[in-house]
Amino acid sequence: MLKYLIVFVGSGIGGGLRFWLSSLVHKYFPPFFPLGTLIINILGSFILGYMIFGLDEKELISPSVKLFIGIGFCGGFTTFSTFSLETFNLIRNSEFLFAGINILASVLVSLLGVYLAYLVTR
Repeated sequence: MLKYLIVFVGSGIGGGLRFWLSSLVHKYFPPFFPLGTLIINILGSFILGYMIFGLDEKELISPSVKLFIGIGFCGGFTTFSTFSLETFNLIRNSEFLFAGINILASVLVSLLGVYLAYLVTR
């Protein structure tokens, strides 16, 4: 049960920070491009990568901190970070075909999902 609470709190903080940062970016930059989301996706991917490669692989963080940051905070902040890490690991393991499929399927099928939702709601 404690693990769920750790993820819950991290997600709340990540989601709150996402909302604040996105609002801040939109305050200073015109909304013709989703710059806030792009910045958040890049930051979230960096944070998750740093945690995994810089801290977890060197056993510098506990499993609870890994849950809090990796699944909780980064999951609330951006799910794109998980996609980026998983795709990078496929590339790192020379699974280029699967990495390509993951990129195409995740991006194109997700776009299709949004489009289908758009059609359904019209």
